[in-house]
Amino acid sequence: PRETRGFRTGGVNFAQLRHVIAGAARARRGDPAAAAEAAPPRIERTSRETKRRRARRERRNIMNLILIFGGALPAVGGLAVPYLLFFIPRGGGGGTGGLPALTKAGDQVTFKDWLAAHNVGSRELVQGLKGDATYLIVDEDKTIRDYGINAVCTHLGCVVPWNKAANKYMCPCHGSQYDQTGKVVRGPAPLSLALAHITDNAGVVTFTPWTETDFRTGLNPWWK
Repeated sequence: PRETRGFRTGGVNFAQLRHVIAGAARARRGDPAAAAEAAPPRIERTSRETKRRRARRERRNIMNLILIFGGALPAVGGLAVPYLLFFIPRGGGGGTGGLPALTKAGDQVTFKDWLAAHNVGSRELVQGLKGDATYLIVDEDKTIRDYGINAVCTHLGCVVPWNKAANKYMCPCHGSQYDQTGKVVRGPAPLSLALAHITDNAGVVTFTPWTETDFRTGLNPWWK
């Protein structure tokens, strides 16, 4: 007969099985020490779905930490430092009133200082409504665009960096992509990035809720 020592089929270890059967036989003959050997080994099982969920969660957390603490991913090189402030729970956009944009140091952002320090085409993060990381965009006429783009991915909440070479926002966690207005162009993200109006309040960049139709989709804003 074929040797089955240590051989596994269908999750059964035949060597282990022979050991248990032999122990049971000795226990029936009155050998008390064999009782423990006759007991089947304890097997702890973890469902595949639980393992997959745990892996996805760990991968997402790792990617956020890399973005925040200086990881050198090719697609987002040089973007890690601005994310330091924004390792915060997902808010999903929106808000109830005007709030000043804040820097990573907690200072209010002014139009004058921001434009003096940022070139045309700049897309940098500030703290916006509900504390969410939000992009300020400097347009070609050297003005700050009149709306900010929430950087929280609508899939599972990763902070989405701007990829200048691809001219897209590209999520490093699961591959979702958004165009330069924040409109979703590739899943698994189901929705576009949230928007917020930008107004000038005595020179301070101020966010107010976007409650009207989303110009990118023609639909009511999902974050309202």
